[in-house]
Amino acid sequence: MELLGQVSLHAMGRRTYHDMVAHWPTSTYPIARPMNEIPKAVFSRSGAISAPSLEKTTAALKDATTAEASGHSGADQAVLDSWLHPIVAGTDLVADIQRLKAEDGKPILAHGGASFASSLIAANLIDVFHLVVHPVVLGRGLPIFAGLEKPVHLKLEDLKQFNTGTVVKTYRPL
Repeated sequence: MELLGQVSLHAMGRRTYHDMVAHWPTSTYPIARPMNEIPKAVFSRSGAISAPSLEKTTAALKDATTAEASGHSGADQAVLDSWLHPIVAGTDLVADIQRLKAEDGKPILAHGGASFASSLIAANLIDVFHLVVHPVVLGRGLPIFAGLEKPVHLKLEDLKQFNTGTVVKTYRPL
């Protein structure tokens, strides 16, 4: 929650976007509000994204309309619009990230899969790494640091351990 309160934009790859748009607009998790309210940028090498599956989102909007009519709160149209109409970027990753960073100066939080993360790391676009380790062994996964041409030296800035066993290590490149 602390980190989300500091950012001005969620940046993500197109696959992560499709996963997140199916979940966050109707989520009741405590972090749903900042996840939904903060603007989104979706990165695609082609500069285009396909429309997300609207089944769950449409149902949420219908429920919101019904809830409003009965005096209850539901999924907000602005929340749905923020997910359905993100900034679409990515044909020039470096230029797009630099432009977005310059817009309001607040941090951009990058979410995503290994491909998007690897692209950001290889282009030296990461100012702070928040590496989250969950106490689950999956036995598979994609490396995000495999494509580096040279080592990236990091300085540990913070370490947080949660009751769940999750550990968050915050590093800054030297």
